[in-house]
Amino acid sequence: MWPVSGRKNHLSDKEGKMETNETKVKETEAKKVETLDWEDRKAATDRMIKNHTYGAMGIGLIPLPVVDFLALTGIQIRLLYKLSKFYGVDFSKDKAKNIISALIGSFVPVATAGPIASMIKIVPIIGQVTSALTMLVTGGACTYALGNVFVQHFESGGTFLDFDPEKVKAYFAEQYKEGQKFAAEKTATQKADASN
Repeated sequence: MWPVSGRKNHLSDKEGKMETNETKVKETEAKKVETLDWEDRKAATDRMIKNHTYGAMGIGLIPLPVVDFLALTGIQIRLLYKLSKFYGVDFSKDKAKNIISALIGSFVPVATAGPIASMIKIVPIIGQVTSALTMLVTGGACTYALGNVFVQHFESGGTFLDFDPEKVKAYFAEQYKEGQKFAAEKTATQKADASN
């Protein structure tokens, strides 16, 4: 059996090694990003954003009110985690949640449409279909906009600590409209494929 002080030193050694390994991983990720040119970084981040946008669009199919809204938030947090890892930026889940709430909450169409669409699912059949279609486009567009806002922020050297939702409201609104087009196109493409 180790003495209490020996156990403490043993743990602090492990913690020190873990911090060192974590720092090495962050440095390696940052070097990878630094070696990529703009087109390669853009292609990689676009792929991440589109994958998470597809996931967010699929969330609308969850038949349970509120659960879909929570799942959407989880996908958006995961997107911010992936982007922060790609850019070598420290990630904080709590900070990400707060930023998502502040940014999306300040954008009125999304702030009202998401929860309302989720709660409409209570109405059998008609409510579920209406909600699924609304959440499909709203969730997808919101995730698309969020990802693009953070790519711009991280590209300019920003972190979660210096992110100001007020400064990016206009860009978020612009990207939200682009996201709506993207989601609508994907939905139309899938409907066409299903009818063939």
